[in-house]
Amino acid sequence: MRSLPADTQAVVFDCDGLLVNTEDCWTVAETAIFAAHGRPFGPAQKALVIGRTLEAAGQAMADHFGRSGAGAEISAELLDRVREELARGATALPGAAELVHACRASVPIAVASNSSRELLDTALESAGLGDCFAFSFAADEVRSPKPAPDLYLTACEALGVHPKNSVAFEDSATGIASARAAGLHVAVVPSLPGTDLDHDWLGGSLAEPELLDWARGLGRGD
Repeated sequence: MRSLPADTQAVVFDCDGLLVNTEDCWTVAETAIFAAHGRPFGPAQKALVIGRTLEAAGQAMADHFGRSGAGAEISAELLDRVREELARGATALPGAAELVHACRASVPIAVASNSSRELLDTALESAGLGDCFAFSFAADEVRSPKPAPDLYLTACEALGVHPKNSVAFEDSATGIASARAAGLHVAVVPSLPGTDLDHDWLGGSLAEPELLDWARGLGRGD
């Protein structure tokens, strides 16, 4: 198994499905929209939208429903439904808070999310992670969101670290493609079990002991 570099100088985290259990919120919203169009929603359908921006997810659903011109309408409905679900609260995923605190004790950290600023802030605050990050970047704050490299390049520039010396934590193929395009190493905890994703480190959760050991060892190089 490949591993993460011990001399990592910065860590950039995805949010949805990686730090915060917002995928349940998105899945409830997506399932409702699919049902309204008389379609089932399972792993194959989730794979169409996971990791995408709100706009891209709406367009993917519109295409799937044979309503290509309805992307903006479906995106707006998706936003309303996700807002409603997030208002009920979202929790940090296992190991997320511990890993974030261990990393930030030694190296600069940031969040790079394909969610809008509104949804990103809501998710982080709801999970008790809002005060952990001095830097966070949302899809509506860059020219091109994931899978383009812009979010990760912007984060690394803000942290003053070269991408090749940084590690991205991701859960989806869209996010991994973005991190790779920017030149970061990639640690992956898949949101969809059984998916074959490109990675330097792959685990079942952020709570795996080897990951926390790695984080606690950062910043101890020569």
